[in-house]
Amino acid sequence: MKALTNSVNSARLNDNLQTLSEIGRIGSTGVCRLAHSPEDKQAVLHVKKYMDQIGLKTEIDHFGNLIGRMDGVSNDSPALVIGSHIDSQPYGGKYDGALGVIGAIEVLETLQEKGIKPEIPIVLFAFADEEGARFNKGLFGVRGMLGKLEEGELERKDKKGMTRREALIEFGCDPSKFEESLIDPSTIAAFLELHIEQGPVLEAKGEPVGIVTGISGPLWLTVEMEGLAGHAGSVPMPMRQDALVGAAKVIVKLNELAQEIPGAPTVSTVGSLQVFPDSRNIIPERVTFTVDLRDIDENRRDRIEQVFLQELERIADEHNLTYTITEDTRSEPRFCNEAIMQIMREESAEMQLTPPELMSGPFHDSLEMSYVCDYGMIFVRSKDGISHNPKEYSSPEDIALGVELLYKTVYRMACKR
Repeated sequence: MKALTNSVNSARLNDNLQTLSEIGRIGSTGVCRLAHSPEDKQAVLHVKKYMDQIGLKTEIDHFGNLIGRMDGVSNDSPALVIGSHIDSQPYGGKYDGALGVIGAIEVLETLQEKGIKPEIPIVLFAFADEEGARFNKGLFGVRGMLGKLEEGELERKDKKGMTRREALIEFGCDPSKFEESLIDPSTIAAFLELHIEQGPVLEAKGEPVGIVTGISGPLWLTVEMEGLAGHAGSVPMPMRQDALVGAAKVIVKLNELAQEIPGAPTVSTVGSLQVFPDSRNIIPERVTFTVDLRDIDENRRDRIEQVFLQELERIADEHNLTYTITEDTRSEPRFCNEAIMQIMREESAEMQLTPPELMSGPFHDSLEMSYVCDYGMIFVRSKDGISHNPKEYSSPEDIALGVELLYKTVYRMACKR
């Protein structure tokens, strides 16, 4: 039998994942747990109770991060940090983020059951708002605790007009006490994150688990194009200032630019669009849309951005439109630590695994952690490469292998020193 798991409890692991997925469930398999929402709070309290039951010292900080600590023999030493997130997309699946948290808990419960006390502390984080779906700005919890929030973030509004500040207070946090929840980076030895792949590479290669080499640098923009509303039946076509026609041409051009270099891992997406006045027989006056541009090669991504901006200017001029651009996120690609990857290679071989090494197109909490410590990531195969969708699925067998590899990596880095 290829690929061995002899440490973690696969049945318990799967049961805990399925139980968490009942919170915020949509349909038969989907999940909606938007950041700082009642469903998110219910999930955080549920996972906190689990952490408490296995003896971790737990707290929820003022950014909404859930933290669980297992003391080590050398308790003043920098800690190994593990974890991920449990918030979701509005139309999400049950494994994205949740696997990294529930899997990390399984790792610590296994250590406890074996009577193993780590040499250094292990701290488990369920980071708040990794997704960025509600306030159009992700990685909030991890950036918050590292003191990297940007001006105006608390005034960002969701689609119902609620600010992040209001949502945090409703969640039970106190933004005036952020200072109390900052983390000293010198107390972090390294970070490990387990995550579903969210793409098709592992399935295409017939492998259940992969070792991540790095994370693409995401660029998020919000573009607003403005023209002039008019009657759909009376304004001649050559005289129109149709913001939606202009936006449509810009969106198509962005899609073309991302595909100009054959084989390059560049990806672009426009995933949100609002039209005003949004009426059948009124020429659209204003269109707001998001831009998501990613690449493991930062220079290539930035060159595409410059061409995109030139095309945006040209199209706006062609249709007599004005526009504004807001930069929401800009990060450089970040590469995994070679020594951590080598540990994963060695432990994979012991498990009779042959994990491919692949980059991550999606960003993760690891992206921000990489600026303060070494990091490593493990991917678990996603069926049909589907994610951010209720059809998202990873088999219990693949999940157990991923968590087993995480356990063995944690043991090497925190217990066998």
